[in-house]
Amino acid sequence: MKYLLDVNVLVALCVETHEFHSWCPNGWKNIHSADMEFLTCSITELGYLRVLAHTPMYSFTIEHGKQFLAQLKSSALVRCEFLDDTHGAAELPGWVKDAKQISDGHLVELAKAYGAKLATLDENIPGATLPPPRQVKSTN
Repeated sequence: MKYLLDVNVLVALCVETHEFHSWCPNGWKNIHSADMEFLTCSITELGYLRVLAHTPMYSFTIEHGKQFLAQLKSSALVRCEFLDDTHGAAELPGWVKDAKQISDGHLVELAKAYGAKLATLDENIPGATLPPPRQVKSTN
């Protein structure tokens, strides 16, 4: 399955002190699944960097965030692909009625265009899903 990772999922994966980091024990490096692919796009990567650099309690620089994304994309454990985004306002779903829903609607439709689901920690986005079930590598 393919999952377009929302900003909040990218932050939770990266920041060990994030309240939802535990959905993936010890971070993304322990996820292993041959049939799982993570996707990112300009909106999610730039939003992720903005949150990390803007939130003092995370103590991340933009360079730290860029390094994490590079590690995620080059990981042999989980495939990760950057999506080209050619969607505009015309592709927004009908449920988008409020300014706060624009990015969410855009990401849901972008994910669909690539045969994926938007993985987010926000349970109120139609067509999105919570982060993928984790599969932790066996240490045996």
